[in-house]
Amino acid sequence: MSSASLRRLLKEYSALKKENLLLASSALANLSHEVSISPVSEEDLYYWTGIIAGVAGGPYEGGCWKIEIKIPNTYPLHPPEIRFITPICHPNIHFKTGEVCLDVLKSQWTAAWTLMSACIAVRALLSDPAIDSPLNIDAANILRCGDTTGYDSLVRYFTNKYAKLCR
Repeated sequence: MSSASLRRLLKEYSALKKENLLLASSALANLSHEVSISPVSEEDLYYWTGIIAGVAGGPYEGGCWKIEIKIPNTYPLHPPEIRFITPICHPNIHFKTGEVCLDVLKSQWTAAWTLMSACIAVRALLSDPAIDSPLNIDAANILRCGDTTGYDSLVRYFTNKYAKLCR
């Protein structure tokens, strides 16, 4: 394991702990629940889990999805692998494996990104699917046909079926 990688992860973890303490005592406390991440164990900072909450006003509203974050020894030079544990219906997320297709987790990654900023980008993807690079072709095809009502209904169905963690 790279000592530079471990130092970076310790710095990010420390910042997240400090931020969570500040948020818990402020009016911004509800924002901390949109994306929440932490290492599974303080002994292994290369494996994290988290929760991503659905965006209000959209078909994912009211849902919460558990995610897994595997961090390579070459972090932050190479991106973490983020995947959904809770099933989710989205054009850029594989329904069975939870793999996420997002440019910042692949070719557009830079060391300026943090684990939290990457997870926030994944959450933003929920509201802005890229139908030209789908992992869930069926969901992408519904949007390609312009059937946003059908897509929203499908997403709400799967959100209600699998992602009731927030409720």
